[in-house]
Amino acid sequence: MRSIAFADFLIGLGILFVLEGVMFAAGPNWMRRAMKTAMTSPDYVLRAAGIGSAVIGLILIWVVRRHT
Repeated sequence: MRSIAFADFLIGLGILFVLEGVMFAAGPNWMRRAMKTAMTSPDYVLRAAGIGSAVIGLILIWVVRRHT
C-alpha cells in the first residue's frame, strides 16, 4: 500500500464513487433517464463516449502530473 501510484488509484476511485453518489442523490430521475438512454444507445456510441472519456481523463492526469 506504500506505492504512490496505487494510492493515487484509490483516491481516483474514491472520487469516482463520490461524484456518482452525488449525481444519484441530486438527480435520481435524471440518472434514471440517462441509464435508459444508455440502454437503448447503439454500441458504437457508447464505445466512442467511453474512449473519449478515457482519453480526456488521461490528458487531465498527464497535465496535472506534468505541472506539479
